[in-house]
Amino acid sequence: MQKPGRNRIAAVGIPDARRHLFFCIGPDCCSTGTGEALWSHAKKRVKQLEIPVLRTRAGCFRICEGGPWLVVYPDGIWYGAMTPERLDRILEEHVEGGSPVREWVSAENPLATVGP
Repeated sequence: MQKPGRNRIAAVGIPDARRHLFFCIGPDCCSTGTGEALWSHAKKRVKQLEIPVLRTRAGCFRICEGGPWLVVYPDGIWYGAMTPERLDRILEEHVEGGSPVREWVSAENPLATVGP
């Protein structure tokens, strides 16, 4: 019996992903259209740069102000007031380089490593 989703797992890049980018694109936390514009820019830039990440958009992180929001996992770094320009720098310095852009970090909550 084949495991569910097996064919799509490789297609979306799960085996190679180093980070997972979660985007809160509003509508309550940001002005109309900025969340969707950020999502479109993220899709384009990740593909152009060939960065091994997963991308997920959400309708609400329940912060409801200061968005659009980006959370980079497993690091657990939360960035608010995202713009395409900020995303480009975060992709370069944090996602590819491993150093969060400290002046834009709103919160940190890294995922715990679960051991045996």
